[in-house]
Amino acid sequence: MAKIATREAYGKTLVELAEKDDHLFVLDADLSGSTKSGMMKKVAPHQHFNMGIAESNMMAVAAGMAASGNTVFASSFAMFATGRAYEQIRNSIAYPKLNVKICASHAGITVGEDGASHQTVEDISLMRGIPNMLVVCPADANAASEAVKAVYKKEGPCYVRLGRSGVDEVYTEGAVPFTLGKGNVLHKGEKVAIIACGMMVQEALLAKEQLQKEGINPTIVDMHTIKPIDEELLVSLAQTHTLFVTCEEHSIIGGLGSAVAEVLVQKAPRKQVMVGIRDLFGESGTPAELLSKYGLTAQHIVEAVKKNME
Repeated sequence: MAKIATREAYGKTLVELAEKDDHLFVLDADLSGSTKSGMMKKVAPHQHFNMGIAESNMMAVAAGMAASGNTVFASSFAMFATGRAYEQIRNSIAYPKLNVKICASHAGITVGEDGASHQTVEDISLMRGIPNMLVVCPADANAASEAVKAVYKKEGPCYVRLGRSGVDEVYTEGAVPFTLGKGNVLHKGEKVAIIACGMMVQEALLAKEQLQKEGINPTIVDMHTIKPIDEELLVSLAQTHTLFVTCEEHSIIGGLGSAVAEVLVQKAPRKQVMVGIRDLFGESGTPAELLSKYGLTAQHIVEAVKKNME
């Protein structure tokens, strides 16, 4: 099965939505080829605007268009969408609860050779901390398509995290159980719960296969919505699991691991280990090299589970 990037699904889904809605607009910061929003421009050019390399202004324009009764998707690299335009997202979009969907590609370190300046390992933390902001990180292209459709239907500000590199298929096209705020249990095991998001879901599934060969049968959860996180599922799992392992292509500070810990420590304390980036910037390299160096492979998940099992 060919690997498909989540940004590819974003572009294709925009085309589907734009064909049915004249009040859907897409703004891009001179990166429509990379974010794939350019797919929509070909079928609905009057609904696509290239705002140039001016992300802050793009978010302000998105806010104005949404305040006029439109649904607006604003696209750029995750580093620039969340970092350069943070104030406009916070004050102009989230504060008044406007209907803007920030769909940011090239998140994490699998941007690869572009290096630290174009990678972002703190975007989830930035967006999760903003009141009114919903945060989604889909596992594969099929889930990304459903995520875009879901945030389109959801009134209010949303952040969707997308990747540059192709990822393996976790879900079958047309058969993705996707409800905002509800995690998906991909495999029901015992004692160990591996909670992952984004491309780390495929690594968690590979880790499961390795662990099962050694007599360990972990539960695997795709926690695609990081805010609001599925507290009910986490508390339920805590009744039967003694170890939680969170996996994310993001800093362990403020991301999925932090979100899970916030629930567990307050409602169902359990031992938790975080597989993620340890307060470091990324660097230039191939995606595979970087995932290995920063401890984000299936083998690293296996080692985390075995080291911390009681």
